[in-house]
Amino acid sequence: MKDKIYSLIEQSIQQSDEKELKVLEQMLEGYLEKVEGKGTYIGRLLQMERTVSGNECEIQMPITDLSNNSLHIIHGGVTATVLDSAMGSAAYTAVPEGYATVTSNLNIHYIAPGKGDQLTVKARIVHKGSKTIVVEGEAVRDDGKKIAHATGSFFLLKRN
Repeated sequence: MKDKIYSLIEQSIQQSDEKELKVLEQMLEGYLEKVEGKGTYIGRLLQMERTVSGNECEIQMPITDLSNNSLHIIHGGVTATVLDSAMGSAAYTAVPEGYATVTSNLNIHYIAPGKGDQLTVKARIVHKGSKTIVVEGEAVRDDGKKIAHATGSFFLLKRN
């Protein structure tokens, strides 16, 4: 297994230009941060920085070639992932001990292209019920333009 990984890394370095090497560096750094216990694979790969306060969550993420699509704007799936992460974190703030949340519904309206240097996603709880929590979120690029608005429902689940 290790020989194959060494070979893949060596091939990647040899076949990459500076731009591609930067993506590889981001991926490897994110992987190591996850291994060191600093978050999840996806959170560390995308360099998400999370702040939770009260029933709200904010995530800031650099916009890089790793997060972009072929049009050089943030991939819609990446935007959805960051929105889901922030909204799930906000929902989790209202969960009783011994419970967790999972996304049951996520509705996203894409408004403008995600470009610039940084994406900021803010989420807040709209309603807390006995079995579900409703959250809304917005994604904003660094020039202040909103690129997406989302609402989501999260189920409360008892941890095993």
